[in-house]
Amino acid sequence: MGKPVRALAVVAVAALGLAACGGGSDDDSSGSGGGKTLVIASELPLQGSSADASTDTNNMIKVYLDSIGNKAGDYTIQLKEYDNSTATAGQWDAATCTANAQKHVQAADEVAVMGAYNSGCSKLLAPVLNQDPKGPMLQVSHASTNTGLTKAADPGEPELYAPSGKKSFARVTTTDDVQGTAAADFASETLKVKKCYILNDNQTYGQGIAKAFEDRAKEVGIEVVANEPYDEKATNYTAMFEKIKATNPDCLYVGGIYDVNGGQLLKDKVSVLGDNETVKMMAPDGWTGYPELDKQKESEGLYATFTGLATAQLEEQGGAAAELLKAYEEEYGSAPRTNYALYGAAAVQVIVEAIEKSDGTKKGVRDAVFEGEGITVPAEESATGKEIVIDPATGDTTAKDVSVLIGKDGAQTFVQAQAVE
Repeated sequence: MGKPVRALAVVAVAALGLAACGGGSDDDSSGSGGGKTLVIASELPLQGSSADASTDTNNMIKVYLDSIGNKAGDYTIQLKEYDNSTATAGQWDAATCTANAQKHVQAADEVAVMGAYNSGCSKLLAPVLNQDPKGPMLQVSHASTNTGLTKAADPGEPELYAPSGKKSFARVTTTDDVQGTAAADFASETLKVKKCYILNDNQTYGQGIAKAFEDRAKEVGIEVVANEPYDEKATNYTAMFEKIKATNPDCLYVGGIYDVNGGQLLKDKVSVLGDNETVKMMAPDGWTGYPELDKQKESEGLYATFTGLATAQLEEQGGAAAELLKAYEEEYGSAPRTNYALYGAAAVQVIVEAIEKSDGTKKGVRDAVFEGEGITVPAEESATGKEIVIDPATGDTTAKDVSVLIGKDGAQTFVQAQAVE
């Protein structure tokens, strides 16, 4: 694009006075499109088990914005943090997510939303942002991997999320049909499992990824005993696992997010079925980036997939990703606690590129992604260590990276990148 590598030098911007706002309060910037300052919103669960990962994602975005002087072309960029979780739920909340969607539409100088983390929240956000009278309003997720957001899956998808007839949802990670396929291939080829029992958390994301794993598992010859939801409000799962034990599986796959009583589920799995060497346990990216999970002794040997390249791998590769991580550690004293932090920055890179190509309006920012050639972030600038290309026909990235991680000594460590054709 003829621009310098913007992630390589952190620029001091304290004088700009651009402290990020919390909670989705009303924006006090003036004007729409023609003003000096434009707002990028982040939409994340800041309470419950996801709080650490969400906080670190926001902080990584701030590090990236600092590195470009909080500028996109002629515009100054301000980050505004929204919380879509509640203390009561301990995770993302549908009513809060829906209310936030309306706030995004009503905020005059918000031009794009980074997020959501949870696919269920993105499915609520997307149609509202898509019908913004001054838009559609661009949404770029770093972690909403549900297939139906961009591809045919459940009835009416993906058209449900673009009721205006113009797409406005994009993402920088691959989809659950790819992740589920990679996980099943790893289970068959590397772990050599023969018989798997599948549980899901009964949420949009959990159901989708569990089905993707199930479909591929059957294709590669793994016997699938069942694919059923578990009760997130159960005080324990001993009886459920006793039932599962009677089927004699050598694999348990849990589709969903750790927030949904995952700690108790894992504890009772190991208690009844044995450790994760005796009966292999696998989970998707909804079980990554949780310090609470890493601290559980039962997490030893747990395999999890991640729709991207793990932070450690990106750091080893060097380049812009490594420089961002270095700047992050200098600012916050430690590495981010989630692999998704760099992907949050990558999503904002897409938005920044769109702003630079636009007239500064919501519609203009959206059109920069979905009209014409779309958006490309060169590998030497990318927070993901490789070229980011957003397909304007779908909103999906062309990258199909899936990493396999394993719980080991209180951390999730990289095992291998699982290729997907």
